Amino acid sequence: MKFTAYILDVLTESIYPARITIEDGIFKEIDPITVTEETKIDVEGLLVPGFIDAHIHIESSMITPQQFAKIAVRHGTTAVVCDPHEIANVGGIDGVEFMIENASKVPLNFYFTAPSCVPATSFETSGAVLNAEDIEYLLLKDEVVGLAEMMNFPGVINGDEEVLAKLALARKYEKPIDGHAPLVTGRDLDKYIAQHIVTDHECSNFAEAMEKKQKGMKIMVRDGSSAKNMEALFDFSEKLNHLKKQDGFSIIPTEIIERRLHSPIFDFIVSDDKHPNDLIKGHLDKSVKKAANLGIDIIQAIEMVTVNPANHFGLDGGVIVTGAKADFVVIDNLHDFNVLETYIDGECVFDGENVLFDVEEVSPRKSVVVSKKAPEDFEVYFDGDECEVNVMKCYEGELLTKKTTATLKCRDGKVQSDIYDDILKIAVVERYGDEKVANAFIKGFNLKKGAIASSVAHDSHNIIVVGYDSEMMARAVNTVIDNQGGIAVVSEDFSDSLPLPIAGLMSNEDAYDVAKKLDTLHKMTSALGCTLESPFMTMAFMALLVIPSIKISDQGLFDGDNFEFMDVIIN
Repeated sequence: MKFTAYILDVLTESIYPARITIEDGIFKEIDPITVTEETKIDVEGLLVPGFIDAHIHIESSMITPQQFAKIAVRHGTTAVVCDPHEIANVGGIDGVEFMIENASKVPLNFYFTAPSCVPATSFETSGAVLNAEDIEYLLLKDEVVGLAEMMNFPGVINGDEEVLAKLALARKYEKPIDGHAPLVTGRDLDKYIAQHIVTDHECSNFAEAMEKKQKGMKIMVRDGSSAKNMEALFDFSEKLNHLKKQDGFSIIPTEIIERRLHSPIFDFIVSDDKHPNDLIKGHLDKSVKKAANLGIDIIQAIEMVTVNPANHFGLDGGVIVTGAKADFVVIDNLHDFNVLETYIDGECVFDGENVLFDVEEVSPRKSVVVSKKAPEDFEVYFDGDECEVNVMKCYEGELLTKKTTATLKCRDGKVQSDIYDDILKIAVVERYGDEKVANAFIKGFNLKKGAIASSVAHDSHNIIVVGYDSEMMARAVNTVIDNQGGIAVVSEDFSDSLPLPIAGLMSNEDAYDVAKKLDTLHKMTSALGCTLESPFMTMAFMALLVIPSIKISDQGLFDGDNFEFMDVIIN
């Protein structure tokens, strides 16, 4: 294939016309040309390298890797580095190998990292455990390009032998190690980085990111469905304040200050978790445009999703140069940034209207092994008229929670929710055969009636439920059990659900159908009074114990600051 086009060279940050030859999926020749009145430019638009998501959990899109590929190529994505720890927590090595095998049947470039923390902690029940021997097995696979996020930062800091063994294996096989260290700072951060953990995607404020950057970490700026950190990390006022604290600020020329303000000092833009109703609207294309709207230089924003992740993971792509893999995107222009076509290995996979490959259906296996629940399973008992309880407080667009307390009334020995102060019930139901149920209280959802439940509950993916009363909570959980996984919304007036029978995490349907059902469930949840934009993803992270400050597992309410269980009822 030979053609002429304008290309974006991310190595020199320049745009120029060139005559391009592609053979066997490789850029064989790229010859700059001089445009005259007689020159015919074959491609209307600009060629840019294919976009690479350096950190994503495909399972969070609620569709299989093949279905994910169908929607991702529409947005110019040609490669993803995915951490399959969601399905690994459900199905172990078999789950990881399912993802690799399913992904291999579509042209999108799927790379994987070996899940380092399955389960994320010892304070929860998962469907599988991956030890150091399992990690070595995965690291030897050609598709595995690194060790996935080391969420057990207390284990790293305190020298846990099993944790250190996994990190040592990654170093042995010269695979980069992804980090996960929310709010870790000072000497603890030094100990964490000393184990050669080189990235972090959990920075929620500029000061946190700058300390990690200054200590040598590469910063992944997250723009997901629930956690959106781009605004905080690309904050110009914070950048300026940081520059002012540096020695010699007064003698830095104004033009240098201006240039540094508009240059991203971080390394990647990543999705981490992307719900299908967000994914159909845009992937990295939307994130790059968002970065530009926040004032970041557009070409440097493109570098954060092309050459930077390619260089970091040693991937063949991310640039348009002779000898590179011919993965590229045609966009209309750098301002509107609309994807017109997507090419992988020199072959068109999206022509502007249609995706040019097919996907297959998966036969799900039973993975939800738990008996139906009764309303009594969701009661907190106390002998008295009222009691003080610990409460987790959640926030829109944040994985972090805060500890708070509330005084609740008791009736017939049962602690009651407080609809006026938004104190609702939350519970986690173990789904792997042990039948455990843990109950607590949460603030931030604003449900006025009914309940919502899901088998997507990071990272062990037990069933999590939030509701005002126990009867509705039981109904929601039982709907999820009947569906062998998924999301359910129930109330006295209406109910509906989204089945996710593949590991309780994914559907065989395409992204548009899953997104349509999810949108319906969002509207229903809003009708119940919920004020969160992404209630199901927010709820899913209420079980992720490695994110401060207070969470819940099937074993109880958890203090994420001190890494220990805490009582629901105070004193």
